[in-house]
Amino acid sequence: MSQQSAALKPSLTGVRIKARKGQVKAQAKHEPATFRDQLYKHLETVSENDFEGFSAKLIQAGGTLEYLKYADALFEILLVGGLIQPGGSYLDDGAPMSPFSVFNARSPPEIDELKKYVDVFNKLNRRFKYLQKPFEEQSLPTLLQYIGRWSPEQRDKLAMTIGLLLSQGLVTAACLQSLTKDHLVKNDQSINILVLVFRAYLTDQTIDHLASTLKRGNIKDLLLFFPSNKRDSKVLDAFFREKNLPTVADWYTKKQYAIAKDAIMKELKEVVERSDDSESIISAIQTKLEEQQLPETELIQSIWQGLMASVDWSARPDQIEGLALREVGKFAPVLTAFCKGPKTEVALINIVQVYCYDDTRLMKAFPQILKVLYNKDCVSDQAIIYWYQKGSKPQGRQHFLKVTEALVKFLQDQEDSDEEEEE
Repeated sequence: MSQQSAALKPSLTGVRIKARKGQVKAQAKHEPATFRDQLYKHLETVSENDFEGFSAKLIQAGGTLEYLKYADALFEILLVGGLIQPGGSYLDDGAPMSPFSVFNARSPPEIDELKKYVDVFNKLNRRFKYLQKPFEEQSLPTLLQYIGRWSPEQRDKLAMTIGLLLSQGLVTAACLQSLTKDHLVKNDQSINILVLVFRAYLTDQTIDHLASTLKRGNIKDLLLFFPSNKRDSKVLDAFFREKNLPTVADWYTKKQYAIAKDAIMKELKEVVERSDDSESIISAIQTKLEEQQLPETELIQSIWQGLMASVDWSARPDQIEGLALREVGKFAPVLTAFCKGPKTEVALINIVQVYCYDDTRLMKAFPQILKVLYNKDCVSDQAIIYWYQKGSKPQGRQHFLKVTEALVKFLQDQEDSDEEEEE
């Protein structure tokens, strides 16, 4: 009985099931050449250099053309003037170049003109927000990896346009990751493109703004854009200075210093936890300096901060000053070993000044700390006098000058008496 009922189940013979529109579009044949030809019909009606007209036509065309489906084709046309095949060459089907593309800009490229092209991309992506993701995650990285296929002038136009797109926040720096591919790095193409990108970027923004953009784009180390045999901070510094981008060289150097300082402070904290022997601490610092050299003023700052970070400051308020003096006296041999010369001595006094200013519990202890450093030969009387007269930091200046007045007067009188004895 069950078999008969199964066999007699009704069927929808002759009923036509209508497919959803989205499903029809998904199953439709992918024809970028047809899309290109339809887009050209819109762009061909606009006069050359009529950027407002091109913007209007692109927005109008978006109402009928499938921009999302053909996003890669759209941006290939608008950036490099035609459809790109795998490998980076143009699709060879006899089609003309696009009436509008970045490659149509004048040669040599000018920033002011390229900004007009960037404005078109801005208006297009603001109107069709779904284009933003394929633009920065697919189109730009793909075109950058093929950048060696075009002429020098075309490369310049594309690189400078990307720099302007980055500076205006229209794309993230993640697209630059494509330039770290081996075939671009080994021939210095990547770093030369990077120079053009940075130069265009810095026409509108500061180096700090560029640094933030690179950080958000997860660009951690510029050395990855250099050939493997040139991945040295000195080579990078010289390269960007030669290309007239000293701000980039200075920023990178400061960044490397910050990394080295953090490493030294971390190492100091660990070494002090194991042993507070001065020789062990000095040896650990020297080992770290073999990995990355630091200017003496930067080094003394990291040493002071690292040593102070190892101190347990959870004492009663009335015991803090005595604790500070004991710890400074204990670590004085370490500071003395790396405090070489008047400049570094004044830098150390300023470091202590700012440290005491930041921790208000130590503000009254500042002159006593200075005495300990003087008695332990970390700083000279001349360094203290110079700091007092014209070398102090603005943080709490009036307070610190007032509380050290007696010490400075004593040192000045001592210096005068020494001169009289010599005469």
